[in-house]
Amino acid sequence: MLFFLIGIALTLFLTAIVYLRINRKLSIKEEEVQRLEQEKQIILDFMQSISGAIVGEKNRQKLFQKITHAAIINTGALSACIFEKTMDGIFQKIAVEGLFPPQSKASLAKLKHAKSRSEFIETTFSSESFSEGEGLFGSVAKTRKPVLIENAHNDPRIVQHDDPALFIHSLMVTPIIYEGELIAILAVANPVEGVPFNKMDFSLLESLSNQVGLAIQNSNSLQLQLEKSKLDIDLQLAQNIQNLLLPSEFPKESPIDFSAYYAPAQKIGGDFYDVFELNKDTIGVVVADVSGKGIPASIIMAICQTHLKHLTKESSSPANILKALNKEIFSSIRPGMFITLTLGIIDLISNQVTIARSGHEAPIYFKHSDHSEGTTSMIQADGMAVGIVPPEMYDSKIEDITLDFNHGDILLFYTDGLTEVENRRNEEFSNQRLMKIILQEHAKDAKSIVGKILESVHQFSDGAQPQDDQTVLVVKHQ
Repeated sequence: MLFFLIGIALTLFLTAIVYLRINRKLSIKEEEVQRLEQEKQIILDFMQSISGAIVGEKNRQKLFQKITHAAIINTGALSACIFEKTMDGIFQKIAVEGLFPPQSKASLAKLKHAKSRSEFIETTFSSESFSEGEGLFGSVAKTRKPVLIENAHNDPRIVQHDDPALFIHSLMVTPIIYEGELIAILAVANPVEGVPFNKMDFSLLESLSNQVGLAIQNSNSLQLQLEKSKLDIDLQLAQNIQNLLLPSEFPKESPIDFSAYYAPAQKIGGDFYDVFELNKDTIGVVVADVSGKGIPASIIMAICQTHLKHLTKESSSPANILKALNKEIFSSIRPGMFITLTLGIIDLISNQVTIARSGHEAPIYFKHSDHSEGTTSMIQADGMAVGIVPPEMYDSKIEDITLDFNHGDILLFYTDGLTEVENRRNEEFSNQRLMKIILQEHAKDAKSIVGKILESVHQFSDGAQPQDDQTVLVVKHQ
């Protein structure tokens, strides 16, 4: 009976031990779940607090400032700072909240020589930086591994200051990485309660740094999209303005048939053409090519076109007009930029055209004949590009050439973006092919001739994207 009672007691004792262990494990498990839930909630709170910075903040420095503020609130630290990695690989302090103790050894020397504590804080807190491998922060940048220093009082990695407000008691430093790229270093110091940071705090900071990396990347992407959208709007506006400068229609009730084609290699280009009536018996035509592409070229194009419209009212000589244009442009054009152009003035009374060429592609002249298929030639007038040399040099190099321009005669103006198109064998389309097309198509109207030229260029290049602006203007005496 005694042994039976002892057995029962032993069984109850063992059962109690097992029960206590189970309860302890359940309690630990429950604490772990609560801890994870708490950490999850903190992270969610952090993401909520930083979401406004991600979506609405355009200023990069302010974005980092909001991140440090959110880090302090959600880790219970007294101070925090972020060092952003610059293009040259240096980590520069971009944001700080609270009196975060400077960690560069140079800061100790600055403190000794500072006239006042406020001067030290103002200069050091805004200018502190370090390179990869330099000091504790540089070590974190190099290894890309976060560091927890629970008790920093005697840690040799910590730079301590005599000022009690700058003394570090506990510190956490973590790299901010997104898709393998190190973006910045985030650090928090000195918990509010005075209790050292623990592993839970450390785990939380790592989670926060991951979210910060995503936030910064999202901000970068958003900023790039905003900048691209603004640039696209600016380019579209410039393109619209440029299109307004091109003639929307050609002179009506005239014996001259016009057709043109213009295609910039980019959204906006440096080519332009124009056809304008000087009076009821005189028509001006111009095709030009401004060096370079994009907005600078389009601005020079607009300036050139404005001057031409004014100068053609003061002279009937293309050469004199271009001399005056060079005088106007030379003093204001940016070094390295210039304009090549061909200007023609058609006299409907005398049936003649006078042409001056300023370093531009030589126009093609087709002379109609009732007894043969006609002839083509290049109008090789002398001249230099506008804006390269001063008037005293330019004026002696340009001349007028006057040609008959009667029924069936054709003038073809173009830019080098058309003739320099290459095929798969690296052969250029060339002005010789243009001359051949004119000989074959001269009986057709100007629009049909332009269409045939474009078709031939497209077939020759096998549909390759043009690398330069392309402009062609066909002028046919009907």
